[in-house]
Amino acid sequence: MENLDTPIPAAKPALWVGCAAGFSGDRTDAAAPVVRALAASGQPACLIFETLAERTLALAQLARRDQPEAGYEPLLEELLEPVLADCLEHGIRIVSNFGAANPEGAARCIAGLANRLGLRAPRIAVVQGDDVSGPAHRGALRAALGQDFPDDTLVSANAYIGARAIAEALAAGAEIVVAGRVSDPSLTLGPAMAHFGWAWDDWDRLARATMAGHLLECGAQVTGGYFADPGFKDVQGLARLGYPIAIIEDSGDCTITKPEGTGGLVSERTVKEQLLYEVHDPAAYLTPDVVADLGEAEVRQVGPDAVRLSGVRGHAHNGCYKVNVCHASGWLAEGEISYAGPRALERAQLAGAVLRERLDAEADGGLRLDWIGVASILGDDGGRWRDAQPAAAVPSQDVRLRAAWLRPTQAQARRLAREVNALYTCGPAGGGGVRTALRARLGTLSCLLPQDQVATGWNWAGEVAA
Repeated sequence: MENLDTPIPAAKPALWVGCAAGFSGDRTDAAAPVVRALAASGQPACLIFETLAERTLALAQLARRDQPEAGYEPLLEELLEPVLADCLEHGIRIVSNFGAANPEGAARCIAGLANRLGLRAPRIAVVQGDDVSGPAHRGALRAALGQDFPDDTLVSANAYIGARAIAEALAAGAEIVVAGRVSDPSLTLGPAMAHFGWAWDDWDRLARATMAGHLLECGAQVTGGYFADPGFKDVQGLARLGYPIAIIEDSGDCTITKPEGTGGLVSERTVKEQLLYEVHDPAAYLTPDVVADLGEAEVRQVGPDAVRLSGVRGHAHNGCYKVNVCHASGWLAEGEISYAGPRALERAQLAGAVLRERLDAEADGGLRLDWIGVASILGDDGGRWRDAQPAAAVPSQDVRLRAAWLRPTQAQARRLAREVNALYTCGPAGGGGVRTALRARLGTLSCLLPQDQVATGWNWAGEVAA
């Protein structure tokens, strides 16, 4: 018979997790209203910054090659400076993937920022293990990618590691956790695991907190930013959007809201759009921590700018990490020139034909031509859609020709800039506003590595990783 005198453990208070960035280059004034809301709640709280994408990380690797102290989020100080003092004062933990290609460098930057602001030294933890580009993993990557493995042109290889190291660092007392490439939802799952103390095979709770992280990870997308479409999906106050907050319960279910007095909105529609964003299979959303199943999920408005997500189920993860391998893939040259007035489109078409002939681009391809304002977003590299549009069907008096040319070497790519500039006087008539650019191009390959082949963990900033 059950002992009725045994006390039932009380559920832990909800965890408030606010997001202050959804990509590298996001608004640097977004964090302050979120931090004020977290502090006013009086509840355990964490602030996350999600600033890392596939291309961002590869560019960070290139930056570190040129300058060993670089390679972390370039806006780190501008993002943190407005809120660092308040976070430390109110016990709001900070978790981020600021580290990109250089987490230790990001940690040193944060420590220097605190010192410059006259604050006490925060306890900063650095997550390790996502960088698998070294010799220890070359064999496994080569086996996974086969003949596609870029032996001579490898730039970076990073695994999407999970939440465990973040949770362990927070449980050990870290006030700030700096990671490189972790799975985006793991930035939220890690604090939830540290706060609630769930088991790592409590799949339903892991999946629910993972989807809370998924709703937060793109910042203002869930509070109306990417949702806005005037006259169809109207959003007020888009210039002063509030960034999202997830109130996570002990069950793992969450309520999404935003700071009072900010623009944007949180509705069933904004949450549903973000819930399905970048999810290939709603019944099996794969992460390194858990497989989330949205088949029974319920999205319900529970108040003004407050939407509750419940009913997410979870299953064991597949035991692998996704790995993105970036490699050098030539040079991309771009050039633009505008044509206006009568027959603007015809003149832009003629200019494109001149470029194609001058560059002898028909022989080996690689040259893309777009008519911005007429045919660009819907176009394709081969120009099939563009060339199928009759000029009479798309009249325009304002057309900008864009040419993009991918070449193996920088010297070869430079030819495009010269030829676009020559259109000023070599015709056709009336071209102006030329701009050109040249940059190294990065290619990406993806594969899976078994998790037991990738050692992850964390260390205190300034200590050598074990």
